[in-house]
Amino acid sequence: MLMDAISVIRTKRDRGRLSDEQIDWVIDAYTRGVVADEQMSALAMAILLNGMDRAEIARWTAAMIKSGERMDFSSLPVPTADKHSTGGVGDKITLPLAPLVAACGAAVPQLSGRGLGHTGGTLDKLESIPGWRALLSNDEMMDVLRNVGSVICAAGDGLAPADKKLYALRDVTGTVEAIPLIASSIMSKKIAEGTGSLVLDVKVGSGAFMKNIDDARELASTMVGLGTDHGVKTVALLTDMSTPLGLTAGNALEVRESVEVLAGGGPADVVELTIALAREMLDAAGIKDADPAKALADGSAMDVWRRMIQAQGGDPDATLPVAREQHVVTAADSGVLTKLDAYAVGVSAWRLGAGRARKEDPVQAGAGIEMHAKPGDTVTAGQPLMTLHTDTPEKFDYALAALEGGVEIAPAGTDFTPNPIVLDRIA
Repeated sequence: MLMDAISVIRTKRDRGRLSDEQIDWVIDAYTRGVVADEQMSALAMAILLNGMDRAEIARWTAAMIKSGERMDFSSLPVPTADKHSTGGVGDKITLPLAPLVAACGAAVPQLSGRGLGHTGGTLDKLESIPGWRALLSNDEMMDVLRNVGSVICAAGDGLAPADKKLYALRDVTGTVEAIPLIASSIMSKKIAEGTGSLVLDVKVGSGAFMKNIDDARELASTMVGLGTDHGVKTVALLTDMSTPLGLTAGNALEVRESVEVLAGGGPADVVELTIALAREMLDAAGIKDADPAKALADGSAMDVWRRMIQAQGGDPDATLPVAREQHVVTAADSGVLTKLDAYAVGVSAWRLGAGRARKEDPVQAGAGIEMHAKPGDTVTAGQPLMTLHTDTPEKFDYALAALEGGVEIAPAGTDFTPNPIVLDRIA
């Protein structure tokens, strides 16, 4: 059957339903370069504006998977479980979570990405550890999984290459927020990765792509449906991203905090979410008798972390990079901190050098923000609220501008209850 890009675009432009044949053809043709970027941009915008039904999204996802290879972990002696976060500020959860779940008996093949804009990237954080390698061959990845139980690495070029092209295009055409395209992008990679079960951490709030819970619930339900349709047991938690996770936003800063969690300490919100996601991953993998809280307390998760870092060329005992310059932000008033906006903190950390505007940009390992108080805490005028870190002090004013309006302090005695970390569960 003959196909052309214009007829496919017109179908969705006119609020029609794309046929299976149209979807298969356009994804394959775009991957091969037959459909031009400007044509796929028009189709992506039509999808953003007019949506897709569940069957369309499932077929689109299947076509993305078919564009590349699929990994197979069936030879491993234990079940596999993976986690994906939709991205946030201070979201270092993957770092303690992967070794924790491995310490409890599952294999964790965690394919992660880099930060873009105000959201941090797991690979950028780990690359602040001297010697650590993100790029592993499939054979190296399997060796680490067999010998250690968890691996965190970059996805190879062979997994869903159609998504790699389309993801970059969406980023520069204002179509990142299209829920069918977000869902198919995430799930095509995760299904092609070959994990047996998947837990999704869908962020909600100012620092997330999904600003309100209804959109987040729609995205989570779509992705859970896609996983189910492709035979992957999938569960989603909706979690708060109105305030940064933990007390750090940056790369080396977040590694340091993650190690504190693995050592049995760390901020309460990071520990709570790490354990909640670990329990979901273990349950989805069919492991019922393991206690992730115990594995954090007894040091077994830390043991897996150290072996995982060493297996990927890193030195878990190395001194982490520290930025050359610091600037302290103090409280303007005394009272109760009622707002520490995740988006404002994320943009400020990005401007300090912790993130990138384009995927080719370098990041500073030591740049970022330490937070000395969180919403609900009582503060005194003049006390430190945040410490900004960077190698380029000329960026301080630019970073401080991003924080304007992001901090609010109410009079002492104000009744304030922070949002819960886990807002909902979709299964």
